[in-house]
Amino acid sequence: MKKQFNRMKQLANQTVGRAEKTEVLSDDLLQIERRMELVRVVSHNTHKKMASCLQGHMGAEAEKRHSVPRLYTGNGQKKLPLTALSQAMVEGGNQLGEDSLIGKMMEVCGEVENRLATELMQHELQMEKEVLDPLSQLAEVEIPNILKQRKQLAKLVLDYDSARARWLQATKSIISGTNTQALTAKADLLKEEVDEAMNKVELCKDQLAADMYSFFSKEGDYAHYFITTPGWKNPPLERRWMIT
Repeated sequence: MKKQFNRMKQLANQTVGRAEKTEVLSDDLLQIERRMELVRVVSHNTHKKMASCLQGHMGAEAEKRHSVPRLYTGNGQKKLPLTALSQAMVEGGNQLGEDSLIGKMMEVCGEVENRLATELMQHELQMEKEVLDPLSQLAEVEIPNILKQRKQLAKLVLDYDSARARWLQATKSIISGTNTQALTAKADLLKEEVDEAMNKVELCKDQLAADMYSFFSKEGDYAHYFITTPGWKNPPLERRWMIT
């Protein structure tokens, strides 16, 4: 509770300009941070729009998308319209009988529609596995985890700034105070708190920097989500943005 109070007090002082704010991230890392947030938003929106284009129920297995004769099952899962059309045409052809030219044509066309439905089903399953799932992982897990570390670092920096401000105030009190021994002991304790806070900041910053640079280095991998094809190894992409 005391640490939270000191943190809020320090933040308030920094907001109104009465206290210094320690900057621990380089310009490169700050640029990567801004890029990460932009990538997260764009990936989330793209995933949402792409998922809405699926004709089958996202996450459903192949047989659940393709093998039932109705567009919707009892549990509300959406099926491929081509599958429903195929089965309706085949059933209609069977009802008209083998002697009917219309019936034969409907049966042949129904089989063609069934093959088209199979191709579409396989395409959607592939798109889910190789595009939608990785995009979701990127936007909802990987980037948020790094941004969560960034928030933790900001809290640790506030703790450091607060401890440092109190230590500086204590050292000034030694000069003007009368009980020098007690004030010196208090200042020494605060100095230990400052050193401990700085160690926590450095550890968190190093881990955050490693994760940020790792994200930056994988931009080409993320771009390949949109062009992945089974059995084909993608060539490396030229970087579209660089840190300057």
